[in-house]
Amino acid sequence: MSTQEPLPVVIIGGGPAGLMAAEALTERGIAPHLYDAMPSLARKFLMAGKSGLNLTHAEPLEEFLTRFGAANAPLDEPLRVLSPQRLREWAYGLGVETFTGTSGRVFPAEMKAAPLLRAWLRRLRANGLTTHVRHKWKGWREDGALLFETPEGEHAVKARAVVLALGGASWPQLGSDAAWAPYLEEKGIALSPFRPANCGFDVAWSAHLKEGFAGAPLKPVTLSFGGRQVKGECVITQHGLESGAVYTLSAALREALEREGEAVLEIDLLPGRSEREVAERVGEPRGKKSMATHLKRKLGLAGAKAALLREMTDKHVFGDPARLAAAIKHLPVPLLSPRPIDEAISSAGGVPFSEMGTRFMLKKLPGIFCAGEMLDWEAPTGGYLLTASFATGLAAGEGAARWLAD
Repeated sequence: MSTQEPLPVVIIGGGPAGLMAAEALTERGIAPHLYDAMPSLARKFLMAGKSGLNLTHAEPLEEFLTRFGAANAPLDEPLRVLSPQRLREWAYGLGVETFTGTSGRVFPAEMKAAPLLRAWLRRLRANGLTTHVRHKWKGWREDGALLFETPEGEHAVKARAVVLALGGASWPQLGSDAAWAPYLEEKGIALSPFRPANCGFDVAWSAHLKEGFAGAPLKPVTLSFGGRQVKGECVITQHGLESGAVYTLSAALREALEREGEAVLEIDLLPGRSEREVAERVGEPRGKKSMATHLKRKLGLAGAKAALLREMTDKHVFGDPARLAAAIKHLPVPLLSPRPIDEAISSAGGVPFSEMGTRFMLKKLPGIFCAGEMLDWEAPTGGYLLTASFATGLAAGEGAARWLAD
């Protein structure tokens, strides 16, 4: 099946970026058609909302704008247009109250994504959006029509403008599988390789640590790498380390592993105590008590933290209070490699900003715009990923609207 007359705008990808592009277009009286490969829209968005949708972050805007590494400059303008505060106001306009948690992260009052998504889709459809699910994009036909694979067979659509919001490579089970990459490469778009972001890392644990402590949290701790410190927690896994504080440092750790073949993460197991205090406590007489009991009684060091200390420290260090205190405060953990990309929260790589001109349009493909996680950028967890996906979707949608008007 093929449409005869070109549609004004086709959006491919029904996540936050694609839906925000639809928002920009419908607000300008343009009725887009949105296509998505999955049976329903915004599946990754809904998955993120199961643990309490972290919509954005409440830190000052100038600090917020520094969280995107090499993409700080190209994301600056869209994030000023759809700033965290404006995103909260947008949610309020959908009837969704938000609140700021103790960490500065912003959540819907109901801590769920589904109510926001339902209200959003109702408004978009009322304003002219048409959605098509189970339509997997397969590139372009020779005449320039967009090709889709559907349960009923191949479907071809022509459009005057196209917004691609196809996601990254980190959630294939929810549709973010980067299957779109070859179609852009065939058109001469030079893509950056996909890499895991906000990911865990492999460590060569002993069988004892894996069997006894996989799944155990380390908290509170301070992680250090490359001159940066992050307070929080992480989790010992069968393979290594993951979770919050590790994710924050994951880009720097991954790049060090790629560049140098090694990265040593430093862990402060007792961030509330000075090294001098730890040495004094460890040096107090322990009599017939075991070292494990001594560390537990004097420092509260037990469980997973004590096991990790034993794992990464030579046994002779335990007889020297100064060296043991240094190990407790600066425990080195050599990392082997990032975990596979399909386990990562997000991905780096994709369409580089150098391939795009103004308004998020591809230089080599006039009328084709890109948004969201298919672009080559990354950010830590904490609301940054979602905010930038919304913001780039809005920018691409506005770009498509202006293209039609020019």
